[in-house]
Amino acid sequence: MKMRRPPKLQQKRLLGMLVLAVLLSCSCIALFGFYKHHASLALTSLVAPQSITFYPSQNHHHRQNPSLNAPQQAATLFPPPPPPPQTNTVDSVLETGPYHNWELFSADFQEMMRHLKIFVYPDTFNRSSPFAKIFLPHKNPPNNPKLGNYFSEHMFKVSLLHSPLLTATPEKAHFFFLPFSINDLRNDPRVYSEAKISQFVAQYTSSISSSFRFWNASGGADHFYVCCHSVGREAPSRHHGLRNNAIQLTCCSSYFQRFYLSHKDVGLPQVWPRSDQTALNPPHTSVCYLDVNIYRCRHRLVYFAGRVQNSQVRQQLINLWGNDTQFDIFNGSPTFPYEEGFKRSKFCLHVKGYEVNTARVSDAIHYGCIPVIISNYYDLPFANVLDWSKFSVVINQRDIAFLKTKLLSIKREMYLRMYHNLCEVRRHFVWHTTPRGYHSFYMTAYQLWLRRSTLRLSY
Repeated sequence: MKMRRPPKLQQKRLLGMLVLAVLLSCSCIALFGFYKHHASLALTSLVAPQSITFYPSQNHHHRQNPSLNAPQQAATLFPPPPPPPQTNTVDSVLETGPYHNWELFSADFQEMMRHLKIFVYPDTFNRSSPFAKIFLPHKNPPNNPKLGNYFSEHMFKVSLLHSPLLTATPEKAHFFFLPFSINDLRNDPRVYSEAKISQFVAQYTSSISSSFRFWNASGGADHFYVCCHSVGREAPSRHHGLRNNAIQLTCCSSYFQRFYLSHKDVGLPQVWPRSDQTALNPPHTSVCYLDVNIYRCRHRLVYFAGRVQNSQVRQQLINLWGNDTQFDIFNGSPTFPYEEGFKRSKFCLHVKGYEVNTARVSDAIHYGCIPVIISNYYDLPFANVLDWSKFSVVINQRDIAFLKTKLLSIKREMYLRMYHNLCEVRRHFVWHTTPRGYHSFYMTAYQLWLRRSTLRLSY
């Protein structure tokens, strides 16, 4: 009879075999590393050393993110090649211009021009309505200086009605325009207070949702309205859908406002009525000369003129810099024509008043003066297209004591680059009755285009 080995002896044999296998594996790995190392040394001795830069592979697949807009998805799916190393910051600014990505923006802009359609509710054509003035377009905004700060609100409506983006077929529309004017409501004795304006707007929006089927298809997410008057902040307060879903095009684009949502709403440039573009005083003019008692060069460092009331920041500006010999700072109107301050200064201040926005930003751009923006929480117009750091200076309100140091630290070469970029963006802050490419109307329409969505029910 054959005897079986004790279990303990089998366990010891198995353990020994396992240890032997581990030792053999380690020896093979070490030997492989030794030969690999010497092979690499041999290759290195044959090839001249080079600096190699590795970039991520662009051949892998991406899942499209529905929260991204079209340009962002394009940038994600087709990332640009890595840029060459930049040794000169000024040259980099000149090459890229005032835009984040001009090629991407321009291509998507042309796509918008081919496809975007906007439907305007018929109240804007009804002259028999008792509130016709609230909805009808202004007859001639460019020749009405009384419109002042609310010029952009009226010009958007006029430009839209003269643009090829308008459609009479609502089923083809990407967006629906609610044509009431906050400025006209403010000047109507029947509805002049903020409470009555918000009530009027809520009732009108409710009538639109009950009379037309388009509002309910998206919950109002593809509807928008325009306002530049400060009372427009409270206009949507009494209608839940208008407040949370509809898009507001507003000059008062402040992150601090409770009804302004930067991912949904659009900052509108605040522009005063102007007849045409102004000839600029180039900053590189080395000789100043008098023309009708006015200097024709940029010999002043800073310019600001405005009321101090309702603004602690402006009061601080007056206290700190009101007597500086390189600054022209005025509490109220200047001692010379208002526009001359922009023409003869290198930097022009936009300082928060009652609101974060004023027309001084577009005034500075119009006259070729580098804007200095001292207004916290200001969502600057077209900021997803324009790189404001390339043609303006943004300073936190708490750093106003360092204003002069900051401006004097900008070298002349960099200043000239900023001026060059400023000249390029001037066209984006100009309104026309019949809109023109890349001017204010189409730039604003492009912001709507970026917010388009297919999340709607069938009509």
